[in-house]
Amino acid sequence: MVDVDALKSLLPDGVVVTEAATLENYRYDWSRDPDAGTPIAVVRPTDAEQVQAVVRWAAEHHVGITPRGAGTSLSGGSSATNGGIVVSLERMRAIEIDTTTRVAVVEPGAFNAEVKAAAAQHGLWYPPDPSSYEICSIGGNIATNAGGLCCVKYGVTTDYVLGLDVVLADGEKIVLGGKRIKDVAGLSLLKLFVGSEGTLGIITRAILRLVPAQPPRATLVATFPDAESAARAVVEIGLVTRPSMVELMDNASINIVEDARTMGLDRTAGALLVIQSDAPGAACSAEIEIAEAACAKYGATECFSTDDPEEGELFVEARRAFFPALEGRGALMLEDVGAPVPQLPDLLAGIEKIAANHALAIPVVAHAGDGNTHPTIVFDPTDGAAKDRAAIAFTEIMELAISLGGTITGEHGIGRLKKELLPTQLGSRVMELNRQVKALLDPQGILNPGAIL
Repeated sequence: MVDVDALKSLLPDGVVVTEAATLENYRYDWSRDPDAGTPIAVVRPTDAEQVQAVVRWAAEHHVGITPRGAGTSLSGGSSATNGGIVVSLERMRAIEIDTTTRVAVVEPGAFNAEVKAAAAQHGLWYPPDPSSYEICSIGGNIATNAGGLCCVKYGVTTDYVLGLDVVLADGEKIVLGGKRIKDVAGLSLLKLFVGSEGTLGIITRAILRLVPAQPPRATLVATFPDAESAARAVVEIGLVTRPSMVELMDNASINIVEDARTMGLDRTAGALLVIQSDAPGAACSAEIEIAEAACAKYGATECFSTDDPEEGELFVEARRAFFPALEGRGALMLEDVGAPVPQLPDLLAGIEKIAANHALAIPVVAHAGDGNTHPTIVFDPTDGAAKDRAAIAFTEIMELAISLGGTITGEHGIGRLKKELLPTQLGSRVMELNRQVKALLDPQGILNPGAIL
């Protein structure tokens, strides 16, 4: 039996918690992984030295560590394990804006929204913007290489990570990168840790690239008779221009949001696109006109545009409201599959067919501009047959994405819920290389055991 009191003696009072109610609160992330275990302790360090002390103790006693940010993971990436500990970085929240080098020096527990707000005070912007940006942490964003609504134009988290402090599996802290835009000295180990979901090390500090504040945006909202037509418009738009946002909602997701909160969306629409341009000057209007013409070409029943940022933001808010609106509608299996943009219509059509074949509700929202979709399987957890059908559909959707040259995850990560399909996408040799890297950096396998591999 591991002596947790010995761990408590290494750290200040209150950092290590073992009360049953607290352990229960830290078992799950948003995915509500049914196989989540019960940890023997939750550790909430306040600095990197405390993280190192915890990891050294865990390595000495061969105890698994589940790193955790805000707990908004959608793939079981921060599910607890039986007999392990959860290391929550929620108390490490410092943010420093360096305006001379245009970077934010950030601890992992800081929320994405807090970094944006701190940057905005200096006329700067941190572009990565997951739908949950108001409640998700930077550490979690880096661990999953999160994307968001603006990534079609501005890229994903890895494009803004210039430096990392990482505690390795033996408790040593390494420093990667720094406050410099260009750096090709040595292998790109910095990028290796971005998206590694806490399986290679625990991030204790990040240096994030900032850019000048986003220009004023114009917004186009187009409704379509079906999602496939909307997707074909997205493909057309991508051939001739690059808006700062191209988001899709199907009919089911529109109605789920409207049921939860009246947003004024057209409940009869088969799908809608929310498109934004932040191009400078007259180019902004021109980009919106190009997008509107593409929407009309593929059967848009209505197009509405506005250059009022606040009015446009109301539609973006409706799109962001989808995941919170799902609360209480039943058990969920959350997908995050993507495909090359030209295959987006086939991906959406295939998902619709899978839903019909298994008599399931699978509403879809998508970062359509980059081909990343979020189908969500909703089912009655008390219905065993529905649960079985949902599990089959979950796998079929991932297989569909792979068959189209796509991916089983665009930004949520593999976690514990998708690891069975990872070899299908990567192939045996690439999987073996993944395992070799893991074995080199974490020979005991104590960092996020059971995740990804």
